Amino acid sequence: MKHAGATKQGYETKTVISWAFYDWANSAYATTVMAGFFPVFFKQYWSAGTDVHVSTFNLGTANSLASVIVALLAPVLGSIADQWGNKKRFLLFFAVMGMVMTGSLGFVAKGEWLVAIFLYAFANIGFTGGNVFYDSLMVCIVEKKKMDFVSALGYSLGYLGGGILFAINVVMALKPHLFGFPSAVEAIRISFFSVAVWWALFSVPIFLFVREPKVRTAQSVTDAARSGMKQLFSTFREIRKLKHIFLFLVGYWCYIDGVDTTVIMAVDYGLSLGFDQTVLIKALLITQFIGFPAAILFGKIGEKLGTRIGIFIGITVYVAVAIWGYYMNDPAEFYVLAIAVGLVQGGVQSLSRSLYGKMIPSENAGEFFGFYNMLGKFAAVLGPFLMGITSLLTGNARCSIFAIIFLFVTGAFMLAFVKENGPR
Repeated sequence: MKHAGATKQGYETKTVISWAFYDWANSAYATTVMAGFFPVFFKQYWSAGTDVHVSTFNLGTANSLASVIVALLAPVLGSIADQWGNKKRFLLFFAVMGMVMTGSLGFVAKGEWLVAIFLYAFANIGFTGGNVFYDSLMVCIVEKKKMDFVSALGYSLGYLGGGILFAINVVMALKPHLFGFPSAVEAIRISFFSVAVWWALFSVPIFLFVREPKVRTAQSVTDAARSGMKQLFSTFREIRKLKHIFLFLVGYWCYIDGVDTTVIMAVDYGLSLGFDQTVLIKALLITQFIGFPAAILFGKIGEKLGTRIGIFIGITVYVAVAIWGYYMNDPAEFYVLAIAVGLVQGGVQSLSRSLYGKMIPSENAGEFFGFYNMLGKFAAVLGPFLMGITSLLTGNARCSIFAIIFLFVTGAFMLAFVKENGPR
């Protein structure tokens, strides 16, 4: 059924753009903080004097703990939001948490790695927790036949918006005196504040212009929680019976682990190999700006060739990148790998979201996307931890690549048995 106000093309332009702009807003956190400055600052400033393998282990553990918390909360909160009918309220709560914790990182002193990890973990909870409700709103604003394009639009705007602010922040860090900062350290501190402000400013459209269907209920939050929990267990039993949804979720759990781990740990991996941080930051910028048009392209590939085919293409490129990454020695190779990742990263993410959105009942979107994000976050528990512990035990960061390859291959194998229009 069409959402009220939808056009003949299957969506209302202002609503879709307002929804997609939340990706523009919160992707600044994913680029500047999660993938960019936090790993560098954590290893070289907050963990100054700590062994490189120990700091890698600490960073991987922080990512994993935050992911566990979100994974446990996601399906329960999604179910409650469906019962209570207010996904945007939950989105606002988690978004504000992420903004506040991100801005607070600018106050952490040198050597205070434990405080930095605490704030970073809760910022991650705000970022990933909010995405549960952001993703579930997609099924309220667009018809299934346009989900590939709309999902890709969100990711493409995320790459562009996150890349623009990240580029500004990189220039601030490389040329601090041009901006009136005494050092790169102060510039990076301000960068954390800039992410919080950017996130807040560009989140406004989704709260003003995206309408979610009203749920006829007079339930209190407590009653909604009880009903949500009851429905959650019922849906979990049903998912086990829905073959194609179940197979997709298992496969997604595996391959998205490789994607998320690549994003989170790429800079740390490069630093462990001895690459200069400037090379790594430039490589991240390359990934961002290539990811903008590439995500849109993958949306079209999904519409023309099929959503699964698009995901398979992305996974194949990731496996090739991982194998090359094991043998990589020249920093210039990092740029080539960044280009390859930029071409497929947004595509794998956006097509996975739209494929799942086509398979689930829209009236339980929050709950089903809770499961979706739960598996994504449990996957991110395993990947960074395995990279960290492997690096710590072997003293060779390259060996951690094999875990990522295994997860990509396993995920692709499970996805091969999924029908795009399988029974719900």
